[in-house]
Amino acid sequence: MADLEFLTIEKDDQVARITLNRPKHNVLNIPMMNELNGELAAIAADASLKCVVITGDGRSFCAGVEVSDHAPCNVEEMVAVFNRIFELINMIDIPIIAAVNGACLGGGMEVAIACDIVIASQRAIFGQPEIKLGFFPPYAALRLPELVGPAKAIEILTTGKNYTAKEARKLGFVSQVASDEEFSEVVEKNIKEICYASPLIIRLNKRAVKRHIGTNFFQGVDLVSNYFLNTLMKTEDTLEGIASFEEKRKPVWKNK
Repeated sequence: MADLEFLTIEKDDQVARITLNRPKHNVLNIPMMNELNGELAAIAADASLKCVVITGDGRSFCAGVEVSDHAPCNVEEMVAVFNRIFELINMIDIPIIAAVNGACLGGGMEVAIACDIVIASQRAIFGQPEIKLGFFPPYAALRLPELVGPAKAIEILTTGKNYTAKEARKLGFVSQVASDEEFSEVVEKNIKEICYASPLIIRLNKRAVKRHIGTNFFQGVDLVSNYFLNTLMKTEDTLEGIASFEEKRKPVWKNK
């Protein structure tokens, strides 16, 4: 495997950590996005992992996508490579945490809101400033209405203004806000809570949330109930969870 130029990867038997590392604001360009897609594809294929963390090196999470890659000679390749990020994130069945430690703008904010849990430091700044350069952010136009509703999505996209971490949490696209001093501790606490569980059951929980999206209530109840009875209850780890509770001991997961 070729050395990575724009990412730092740490992986153990439970957690994959991706750090965006392109000074000075981790702006995404096509080669960097190709690297990210390669790592996300490997994570999607790894059934042993329990959690993914994406963060940025330095003072920014990610300040967007390289403006020069929006030029007519590059834009089709850029959009295809950029969209692949979200396709792969959607394929990953374990929780993905965006640990946002600074500027999170444009395409960087799109990557963050694609994740399942967004934890922001108090100094984090969010925004979709594309309109000021004559663009709109395609993924944000799709995702933000789900998170904040159409009216607020239009506000965010058409004003191009920045939002503090607290404002972003109030709007609904940030899950948690931590002080700068406690930021790393809060991220690690979330990772620890997730990693207590079986990797298989973590996956089944995330799939259960996504399984009913787009269905009506009665279809959703039927889908999720059938998934509970015919998939979850057939796993060894669910039976182990029940047994460990009754026997007052820590469960021993088999990922089966």
